[in-house]
Amino acid sequence: MIFLKTEDEIEKLRNANLLVGRTLAELAKAIKPGVTTKQLDKIADEFIRDNGAIPTFKGFPNPYGPEFPASICTSVNEQVVHGIPSDNPLKDGDIVSIDCGTLLDGYNGDSCYTFMVGEVSEEVKELLRVTKESLYIGIEAACAGKRIGDIGFAVQQHCESHGYGVVREFVGHGIGKEMHEEPLVPNYGRRGNGTMIKNGLCLAIEPMITMGTHQVYLLADKWTVITRDRKPAAHFEHTIAIHHGKPEILSSFEEIEKLGV
Repeated sequence: MIFLKTEDEIEKLRNANLLVGRTLAELAKAIKPGVTTKQLDKIADEFIRDNGAIPTFKGFPNPYGPEFPASICTSVNEQVVHGIPSDNPLKDGDIVSIDCGTLLDGYNGDSCYTFMVGEVSEEVKELLRVTKESLYIGIEAACAGKRIGDIGFAVQQHCESHGYGVVREFVGHGIGKEMHEEPLVPNYGRRGNGTMIKNGLCLAIEPMITMGTHQVYLLADKWTVITRDRKPAAHFEHTIAIHHGKPEILSSFEEIEKLGV
C-alpha cells in the first residue's frame, strides 16, 4: 500500500532527513586516511542520539541472516551497499559510501553520500560526479503525473551513456513512518511505466552505479554487496516529497558541500 503524506508529515520527514544531512557532515569532518569505519559509526551513533533521534539501521532485520550491527552502512571501493563498519583503516585513494538513517518524531530520514579519502584518481572522481548528477536528474523526473519508470529511465540513460553499470538488485523506495515503504524505485526502467507519481508521495531515490559491470554479489556476512568485477561503485541518495506537483528534496548535502567535499 502507498501512503501519501500530509503537509505535517512532510515536515516531520524533512526534520528527520535534515538530521541525516548534519550527521553525514559530521562524518565528513572525520574522514581521512587512517580512520576506521567503526570510528565513523561511533561518531554517527552518538550524534544521532544526542539530537533526540534513533539510528534506524542499528538492529535492522535481515531475512537471510543477522540484524545489521551498526548505525551506518559504510561501503568502501567495490562495496556497493550495506557495508558493515570495521576496524580496517581507510586508505588514501579510497572512496566510502555512507548510508545513514534516522527515526525522529516517528518519521524516517534516509540519505547517502560517497566520500573521497585523500587523493582519489580522476577516473573514480568522474564516477562520483556522474552518479551524483544522475541522482538530481532522477529527482527532476519525479513530477506529479509522471510514473516511477520515468525516474529509473532518467538515471539509467545518464549513467549508461557514460559507460557505467546500473545495479538492478537494489533500489530506492517509498519512505515515511517505515524506512522502506511502497513503491520500489529502481534506477533503471522505461518511461511511462510503473506507479503514478502523485502529490504527497515521499521517495528515497538512490542511484547505485558501478565503474564496470552492473553485476553484484552478496558476501558471507549476508549484508555487504560488492561488484562482481571488483571495480568501484558509488551511491548517492536523497529523500524527496512530491509537493505542489514538483519534487522537493527533504534531505541535504549542503553542510557536506560547505566543507569542500
